Amino acid sequence: MYISLIDRLINLAIDEDIGKGDLSTDSIKSYLGKGTFEFLAKEEFILCGIDVVRRVFELIDSDLDVHFFRKDGDMVPKSDVIGSVKGDVASILKGERIALNFLQRMSGIATNTYNFVEKLKYSNIKILDTRKTLPGHRILEKYSVKTGGGYNHRFGLFDGVMLKDNHIDAVGGIRKAVEIVRRNIPITVKIEVETRNLIEVKEAVEAGVDIIMLDNFDIEMISAAADIIGGKSKIEVSGGVTINNIDKYKDLPIDYISVGALTHQARSVDISLKYRGEI
Repeated sequence: MYISLIDRLINLAIDEDIGKGDLSTDSIKSYLGKGTFEFLAKEEFILCGIDVVRRVFELIDSDLDVHFFRKDGDMVPKSDVIGSVKGDVASILKGERIALNFLQRMSGIATNTYNFVEKLKYSNIKILDTRKTLPGHRILEKYSVKTGGGYNHRFGLFDGVMLKDNHIDAVGGIRKAVEIVRRNIPITVKIEVETRNLIEVKEAVEAGVDIIMLDNFDIEMISAAADIIGGKSKIEVSGGVTINNIDKYKDLPIDYISVGALTHQARSVDISLKYRGEI
C-alpha cells in the first residue's frame, strides 16, 4: 500500500511539473547528450528520502543511474557530495526539481526532528509526531520523523483510538466515551484520552485508559497530573512544546511528547543538483 501511495505522489508531482512537456529542455534536447550531475549539500542536515529520489528518476527514465554515497539518517556536512545521477541529460533536467523537492522536504523534517530529539538525549521521553502533515504526504513525513530519531504516533484515524475534546464533549464525558468505545473496538486496541484539566485526568485514570494526553498543561500541572496518574497509564504531553523550551520537560515523569511542529513547521534544507560534464 505504501509503495502505491508513494508512486501516486511522484506521478502527481510529475504531471504537475512537466504536464504536456518541458518547454525549456525539449527546446534544446537535440544539443543534449549524456552527462553526470551531483547532489551537493549547501548546509549541514540529516539526509532523508534517497529511495524516493531514485524512484522519481526511475519513473521519468528507467535508464538513468542514480547512486548515493550516503544513506538516510546520516548527518551530512555542508559542501558534501551526497550522490550522483548519470544518463540522458534531458531526462535528468526534467526530474531535477521534483527530486529535490522531495529530498529537501524530507531531509528538513528529519533534521528538525533530530534537533528536538537531541534536546532530550539524556531522557527516556520519546518524541512523537502527529497527524499535522501535508495532505497526501503523511507516509513520507512520518518516515522522515523516524529517520530523524523520533517515533510515530498513529498513522491515521484507522489504527488507533484517541478521544479528543470534541469526542468527549459530544458524548458527554470521558467515562461515557471510554465505555462506548470499549464495546466497539477489539480488546487489543489501546485507548488514549486527551485531558484539559486535572479533573479530567482523574476521570481518565478511573476509566482505566492506556494513555493520558495532557493538553497544554504547564510544568506544575504536569507534575500534579503525574501524581494523580501514579503510573496507571502512560503520559503524553502535547501543546506549547518548542525547540526552545523542550529541555524544561526532560526531568518530568512522562513517557511521550507529541510535537506537531516536527512536520508542519519544518524548513526544507538546501540541496542543489549540479551538472558536472558529459559521459
